[in-house]
Amino acid sequence: MKNPREHAQLFGVIQRQIRPQFRLRVNDIVRISGKLCRVIRATESTAVIMMNQPPPEFTTLFDKHVRFQPAPARFRISPNSELEILNRNPREPKKRKYERRMA
Repeated sequence: MKNPREHAQLFGVIQRQIRPQFRLRVNDIVRISGKLCRVIRATESTAVIMMNQPPPEFTTLFDKHVRFQPAPARFRISPNSELEILNRNPREPKKRKYERRMA
């Protein structure tokens, strides 16, 4: 490899990372224990999942019905976990718009 161009092509092949196809990604909707959850952050080592909690309902001493919406529960799992991903669609190639140039 005396030619620098050959070296650049080889380096590009080595540097390209192979991305696992079934890894969790941001904004994926998954089902955990029968509840829908959203992936809010994903890195190579962990994925942060957000799960809505059911609101507690009760009646006060004055017969007033009250409901509080608690903050969503957040927990971390492996991004390679085997979960049912509900919104994953195969990506379609983007259509490029070419401008017509007038000479």
